[in-house]
Amino acid sequence: MHDEKVSGVSAINQILWTTAAVWERPMLRKIFLYLGMCILLACSGESGGSNNEEHSDSDADADSDSDTDSDSDSDTDTDTDSDTDGDSDSDTDGDSDSDTDGDTDSDSDSDTDSDTDSDTDSDTDGDTDSDTDTDSDTDTDSDSDSDTVSDVDTDNTDSASESDLSSDTDTDEIIDTDLCEWTGRQITFGTLVNPCDVIIQAREIAVSEADPGASDWQAKGDQRRAYYFPEAGRQISYRIVVPASWDGQSELPLVMFLHGAGSDENNYLDQNNHQLVTLAEDHGVLLVSPKGDEGAYGNFLRLSAPFGNEAGAAELMAQVTDTSERTNQLSEMDVINVLERVLAEYPVRQDAMFLAGHSMGSGGTWYIGGKYRSYWKGIAPLSGPFVQENGYPWEEIKDMSVFVTEGTQAPSLDASRLLRDWLETHGFKVEYMEVDADHGGMIPLVLPDIFDFFDRLKGA
Repeated sequence: MHDEKVSGVSAINQILWTTAAVWERPMLRKIFLYLGMCILLACSGESGGSNNEEHSDSDADADSDSDTDSDSDSDTDTDTDSDTDGDSDSDTDGDSDSDTDGDTDSDSDSDTDSDTDSDTDSDTDGDTDSDTDTDSDTDTDSDSDSDTVSDVDTDNTDSASESDLSSDTDTDEIIDTDLCEWTGRQITFGTLVNPCDVIIQAREIAVSEADPGASDWQAKGDQRRAYYFPEAGRQISYRIVVPASWDGQSELPLVMFLHGAGSDENNYLDQNNHQLVTLAEDHGVLLVSPKGDEGAYGNFLRLSAPFGNEAGAAELMAQVTDTSERTNQLSEMDVINVLERVLAEYPVRQDAMFLAGHSMGSGGTWYIGGKYRSYWKGIAPLSGPFVQENGYPWEEIKDMSVFVTEGTQAPSLDASRLLRDWLETHGFKVEYMEVDADHGGMIPLVLPDIFDFFDRLKGA
């Protein structure tokens, strides 16, 4: 035993002496170091290459991919995702591999986020474990390769939320694509605002402020309401009437009524013993009465420029200032703001939405009806032929039903008859009614027929 110890010591001394001798010679020293590095690299390759032990796979990427889960994650699981697809799976596709695509990261999804992305997990693709992706993929669960990684995919989150918004609000159902291409005064006697922009902005505000927890949410009856109008910088009032007979679930037909000059959202609903409110209840429609802020709903025409008086229309347009333009823009926007707020709160039949108005509101009916035509099944202008043959989208509303009413003692009678004749000659779906009354007196006489007209369209 003693001799063996001595012999062992002698052998160690001999190795140390030889090593020292070698170290003194530069060339031999380099060879010695090179051989040592090769031995170390070979050992490292054996311990890490099989990836069947702890799968430490240091993964220089942000996902730390430590894979200490119980499945040993040898990357030979049922998906056999051995990176033989030839894509080198280096996760440099720019999507930051954040996995918000709704999969359960079952190691078979399209982003190959199965720890076979760019590491050397049995890696027959030869990608040398580049792993530059940013998936969190901590894989600390009991895996079974159906982990719920919280890969956030910030590149796709924003676009997803935008598409959710557009799909929730059914923008395409309300907005004609050609509306978004409008520039200038497409209706020559109206404002410069783009209808597509107005609808989208109104809808975004309405959806963001919708509050199903509010005490008056989807309430029934005659309601006076208000909302904050950011563009105007103030509260704007409006009024709605929801039939007491509504079951709280069924889609409601909708009638929007635009008041005349000198009035507000309440006058027409209160006059004639609340005739409009009663008609809304009796016909089972949701009645909406906006204030229109301080303008004329976007239409610059007045009694001095009814249908057929193109020169009078041009004269009025020559008088438009920046202030009057802005006033009418806000009025137009208020109408759409209120409409979108109602649509965001109540279920409404998209194929049974109607627009009516008297005097200045009749001009608003022609204007809003033509510029925002995708909303309306039919329109009913009362004693206000404030529209012109030129500079109006007649062809786009040719399929829309129109009910024109007038009083025989009203100053606009001749222009209304001229408009009636023109519409009939050009093949529009128009109905016309005259009553023996003046401009204001004709209202209670024609309203019942207007609601009957809407009823017919509801069933069409």
